[in-house]
Amino acid sequence: MGFLILILTFDFDFPKGADTPLNAHIPTIERITMTSDKHSVSLDDARRILAAGEAKARAIGQPMNLAVVDAGGNLVAHIRMDGAWIGSIDISINKAFTARAFNLSTKSLAEDAQPGGQFYGIHASNGGRIMIFAGGIPLQCDEQIVGAIGVSGGSGEQDQAVAEAAVAAF
Repeated sequence: MGFLILILTFDFDFPKGADTPLNAHIPTIERITMTSDKHSVSLDDARRILAAGEAKARAIGQPMNLAVVDAGGNLVAHIRMDGAWIGSIDISINKAFTARAFNLSTKSLAEDAQPGGQFYGIHASNGGRIMIFAGGIPLQCDEQIVGAIGVSGGSGEQDQAVAEAAVAAF
């Protein structure tokens, strides 16, 4: 995977005593290409993952919101099944973000986020985006985290079951 970084350079000539540039040069673009050995979930991967999760949600009769984020925790794709709660849109996206941000399932994080646990209070971090209930699972490829799935709309057990079915398709 390669990254392209564009750097814009501005060069302004200011006459003595002038407050504003009178002779601004056209910006130049410098092209820097970076390569990386890191991988991230693709849109095609996300579509396959979401389709498997949707099939499981239909099989258990529970409309869901499902979201896939990439290796950087950014949304790649989201679906809201007919009848799924509107309030669960954000939750599904944030479950996926949480699973990627901490490289563990939200179900596991929840166990340590209870009062007295080592992560108690973590839900208040990251601008409140951290979800501490089941339904978020990291996506791995060649022992590397490449994204995550987040599911919301049913009970914690239903969300987890749908997330697990989605991961199995990856």
